[in-house]
Amino acid sequence: MRKNQNQTSPSGGASLRLQSDISLGGLGYFPLRALFRGLLCMLALSSLPLHAQDSSETGLWMSAEAQKKLSKQWSVSGEAEYRLRENLGSTDRWTVALSAAYKPVGWLKFDAGYKFMRVLNDDESSFRDDGTLKKFTPSWWCTKHRFFASATGTLSAGRLDLSLRERWQYTYRPETTVDRYDNIEEEWEDKTKDGKASHVLRSRLQAEYNIPSCKVDPFASVELYNQSGGLQKVRYTIGADWKVSKKHQLSLFYRFVDEKNSDDPDRHVIGLGYKVKL
Repeated sequence: MRKNQNQTSPSGGASLRLQSDISLGGLGYFPLRALFRGLLCMLALSSLPLHAQDSSETGLWMSAEAQKKLSKQWSVSGEAEYRLRENLGSTDRWTVALSAAYKPVGWLKFDAGYKFMRVLNDDESSFRDDGTLKKFTPSWWCTKHRFFASATGTLSAGRLDLSLRERWQYTYRPETTVDRYDNIEEEWEDKTKDGKASHVLRSRLQAEYNIPSCKVDPFASVELYNQSGGLQKVRYTIGADWKVSKKHQLSLFYRFVDEKNSDDPDRHVIGLGYKVKL
């Protein structure tokens, strides 16, 4: 049994020492100090570059996943995700995904799936030659459908796992109608947004280390997004997975999204994830 370090001092005053672990019953002990340190480090990483680059912003991504193993080689998963952007001041998107994975051998995995997305788009403005407002479209929601397929190869060297994942994804946004204000006519009108499709090849290199006698496994990765026009963005990620038990896992990460060929700002993202094996 672990001793509570947050005890009363001999003089009668309460001790200021923080309890290092808290019990979660059958799930074991939660490393409270380690979580606080990780959160502080990631918040520092996300805030420091903001002073040097005004075009960047901070986001928060939260996800929950359930996985069911059907056999030694096959498994299925369901995942829900919610994202915040603009320094946590606005919703970015929410998504629901279903996927299946197949492992013919231990070092190779194939997976494919579908993701339903509801995305909040920025407002849009157009101006006349004299600089006055011509037309204005408020921020608007749209639906996107995404299909993906990937192959992941893993090389193990002792407690270090190196993996390379190549993923193709196809995203389609159906035609949608939004409200737009005509400042010249001083009236609202319907604006039709044409359907839009995109193909992206995502290449991710990841390293994960299994620390002896520790339930927390740190990882780091870099992922390239390529389209027909070339490199679109790069994701740099560092984080850790905490195996609470055989069925439950928590993830915490910091991610920097470097936009290469887009008007979107670079992003500093804090990520929180939960996964359960059914």
